[in-house]
Amino acid sequence: MHNSKEIALTLLLTLTLLLSIPTNSSADTNAQTRKVRSPRPHTPALSRVEIKDANGRLAEMGYGAGRTAVIAFQKYEGRKVTGQLSREDIAAIMNATTPQAKDPGYKHVEVDLDRQVLLSTDDSGAVKKVLPVSTGSDKQYHEKGMSGLAYTPRGRFRIYAKISGWRKSPLGLLYYPNYFSDGLAIHGNSSVPDSPQSHGCIRVPNSAAIALYKQMPVGTIVLIYDKQSFVSAKDWVKQ
Repeated sequence: MHNSKEIALTLLLTLTLLLSIPTNSSADTNAQTRKVRSPRPHTPALSRVEIKDANGRLAEMGYGAGRTAVIAFQKYEGRKVTGQLSREDIAAIMNATTPQAKDPGYKHVEVDLDRQVLLSTDDSGAVKKVLPVSTGSDKQYHEKGMSGLAYTPRGRFRIYAKISGWRKSPLGLLYYPNYFSDGLAIHGNSSVPDSPQSHGCIRVPNSAAIALYKQMPVGTIVLIYDKQSFVSAKDWVKQ
């Protein structure tokens, strides 16, 4: 009886050891897994010189400097909007050309709804400033007891009124608003999303609102268009 117990114990220990030894197939699988997990390629960080050169080129093209300039460039060029410079963005910036007005030849402002940017020109119609904007979402809204369609009209307009500083409207605060149609304005806002999200106004960053306000006196022509709609205002200039 004692010998039978010893034999049984010996068999149990042997079986335990056999189960703990990895089979060739599992070892091969682990080896294959290790081979698949190759290290990610290292991308060198952007140098100060690269960033400085890119910022300088952005300023030359009218985008300005900083995060707002990067966003405006990414929007205008149809790139992914991040607000940060990547190596691909820098390469695109160094090879880009200055944005062109759709209706050159005179001083005016253009709002490209597809790109979600505003272009401000000089007396000859050359683009001097490009800003990111957020325009009407084209959705129905029901807020603060008001309802309507968040739509930014297309066409040609003139700035007909302006307010210096803050103005409290029924749907929120407007910073240095420039009115162009039925209470709609180009104005500064602390929130300028990458996509159309306004009630119909044209939002620009607060940091750019005062300078833009000074560049758009009453009577300034504003062209608002998308791919399907564009109206020139050159005949207005000749009048």
